[in-house]
This record gives sequence, C-alpha cells and structure tokens, in this order.
Amino acid sequence: MDPLQPAARTVLLTSVTMVAFASNSLLCRLALQHGSIDAASFSSIRLVSGAVMLLILARANAARTLPAKGDWLAAVMLFGYVAFFSFAYVTVSASTGALILFGAVQLTMFAAGLHAGEQFATPAWLGLVLALAGLIYLVSPGITAPTSVGAALMSVAGVCWGVYSLRGRGVANPLAATAANFLRAAPLALVLSLFLLGRSHATPAGIALAITSGAVTSGIGYVIWYAALKGLSAMRAATVQLSVPPIAAFGAVLLLSEAITMRLVLASAAILGGIAMAMTSRTQSQRPAPLLDERQKQPRRNG
Repeated sequence: MDPLQPAARTVLLTSVTMVAFASNSLLCRLALQHGSIDAASFSSIRLVSGAVMLLILARANAARTLPAKGDWLAAVMLFGYVAFFSFAYVTVSASTGALILFGAVQLTMFAAGLHAGEQFATPAWLGLVLALAGLIYLVSPGITAPTSVGAALMSVAGVCWGVYSLRGRGVANPLAATAANFLRAAPLALVLSLFLLGRSHATPAGIALAITSGAVTSGIGYVIWYAALKGLSAMRAATVQLSVPPIAAFGAVLLLSEAITMRLVLASAAILGGIAMAMTSRTQSQRPAPLLDERQKQPRRNG
C-alpha cells in the first residue's frame, strides 16, 4: 500500500470534519438568534436525531464491525458540550462562540498534556499566556464583547469537547463508539428538556435546523472525526481545530450577516497564534503517558 494513502485519508477526513464543526455553530446560532427554538429543545433534538442516524448506520454495518463498550464519561462530556453550546449561542455570535469554544478546547488539551507528563518549552508557556490574554481581552467588558454568561457557557462547552476528543483517540470502531455515546447522552438531554418544559418552544424551521445539526454535522461528523483521530497525535488533533473559528466567521458573515469586529480580529490573532505556539513547541515526555485514560494502549476498551 502506498504510505501516502493513510496520510491523504487523514487529511480528507479532518478537512470534512472541520467544516462540519463550523457548520454546527452556524446552524445553532441560526436556530436560536430569532427564537425559532429554545436551547434545551435544540440540544435534545440534536442528540436524539444524531443517535437515530448513528443507530441506523451502526446496524447497517453490524456485520463488518465489532461492538463498542460503553463510555459514560464520553457520553456525559458529549451531553455537556451540546447543552452548554446551545445555551451559549442564545446570546453569543457564531464567530465569537466558535473562537471561545475552540480556544477552550486547545487549553484543555494543553492541560491534559501537562497532566500526562509532557514537558513544554518556554515558547509553549509564552504561547499559553498570549492565548489567555487574548481570551480575556475578547470577553472583557465593552460594546462588542460577548455576554459574560454566554462566554462562560461556551468555555465549559469547550472543556467538555476537549475531553470528549481525547477520549476518542485510539477508538477502534468510530461508528459504534459514537453511536454508543449518543445513545447515552440523548436521555440526559431529554431530562433537561423536561425540567425546562415550561420554557420550551419550537418552529418547523428550528426543528429542521436541530435535526440537520444532529443527524448530519454532529452524528456523521463525529464518526468522521473519530476516524480522523486515528491518524492524528493529540497535538495535531488540537492544532487542526484552530481552523474552525475562521471557517465559522466566514460562514457567519455570509449566512448570518455578522460583522467582523476589530476586537474579534485582535483576539483571534492572540488566541489562535498563542495556542499554535504552545502546540508546536511541545516536547515529548520523558515517560510515556496516555491522555486521560489507558484506552490508547487497550483499544478494545473503547466506546
């Protein structure tokens, strides 16, 4: 087999996934900014429709794939990401939300690297300081700053997504693992919707956007992401997601008529540049240690 083929496959899968991730921000903001649906209902429909789509795909491929064991931590992180993501986008713009989200993702992966025993050079620490300064500037009080609640919710969503991505590294069966995670996360979202039933509302347009986000850009998108993660190191998996905020910002200008403010431009340069410095300056740990769990060495424990 040509050794370039696996690399080309990883690039293709990763590129498709980044577009799907950016699309999730656009779909959610489009559904919520005009009140087409409430955040809890959007979360529930997104996870349920994703679970249905993945269950269909998993059953169709059952003869060719091995079953995946449950991973409740991944499922809880998936639910946390989807829920906090949706509530944040009630008040945060698509481009700003994507920047905060994936800034938090990178910082989470950076912290996971430290916890796993990785050593970092001085430029990495300088990059981390620069990224934090950019994030503080972005959310600091001002006319164009996002709401503090929205920024906080999106930051938590980013932490959840970072953990979820790290749990997916080394997964032997991406389709079965993602389906299992969605099936476990969907009931959690339904409980949240029941708790907030008095505030729920949904139009056909809002429901359609939530289904699209769940079945296509989330369900299928996450399967592709788990498949791409097989060919990505933790550093590369974190760094490649830096492409999502610019994609989301460009899409928001075209589809949501959002403006690109100078605060967003400067904060983006600081956050993305700083995190890129941190990620590319990593040095290998003197002791090999997995990120978050031992499943990278034991792929049959995935799911």
